[in-house]
Amino acid sequence: MKTLKRGMTGATVTEMQRALLHKGFDPGLVDGAFGGGTEAALLAFQRSEGLLPDGVAGPRTLTALGVSDDPTLPDATGTVTVEMVSQMFPFTAICNIKAQLPFVLAALKERGLHDRTMVLMALATIRAEAEPFLPVEEGRSKFNSSPNGHPFDLYDNRRDLGNRGRPDGDRYKGRGFVQLTGRDNYRRYGPQLRPAVDLEARPKLGASSAVAADLLALFLGDREMQIKDALLHDNLMAARRLVNGGSHGLAPFSDAYRRGDAILPRSI
Repeated sequence: MKTLKRGMTGATVTEMQRALLHKGFDPGLVDGAFGGGTEAALLAFQRSEGLLPDGVAGPRTLTALGVSDDPTLPDATGTVTVEMVSQMFPFTAICNIKAQLPFVLAALKERGLHDRTMVLMALATIRAEAEPFLPVEEGRSKFNSSPNGHPFDLYDNRRDLGNRGRPDGDRYKGRGFVQLTGRDNYRRYGPQLRPAVDLEARPKLGASSAVAADLLALFLGDREMQIKDALLHDNLMAARRLVNGGSHGLAPFSDAYRRGDAILPRSI
């Protein structure tokens, strides 16, 4: 079933209006015309159900209304090509994209994050976190290593990351496409992988292609609604902060997202 949005007319819009009315959200006239009253009622229903409040009736909203029985979002992964991604990553070797992109798209599809918005979010996140398009390990910097200390000593005692002292800083440094960091995160996400992996015991697996791609999808999936709400309001900084906790990498993230948004086909 197609997505319904303001300006559309027809029998399916009528069915949606009746469903909104039945749920207690009055759209005004039940006339098959998607106007302002219908949009306001739909927004109220979406907020009530914890759905993305975008005023557009996509598969998840129509299913929640009982108008559809298929909540599956349109799959954008099939339209993503190496050439498209290379335009989002102007400084990255195409051979890396060609080798790693299948892992990323497969993980997004497996986790149900295959819609256009989340595909763009995932790719832009990789640009910010791992621009070579390889699941890299974090390098030393002033943020993780003191001037006279051993590598990653500033992470060793980070209780907010679940670290317990040396050598946890180096052992659980950032890895992968999303730079998973800290003992707690390795412990949390390992069992959720498909197949499950004891990442706490084998942290270096976080930099392998399949595991790194699945970790990226899991991490973004935990924040899907917040990310989509930020992007709905064109707040790329907020979307980036949901992943990174700050503005580090915001410029390449924003550049990649804008480039991708301009070239990735849209579907109704």
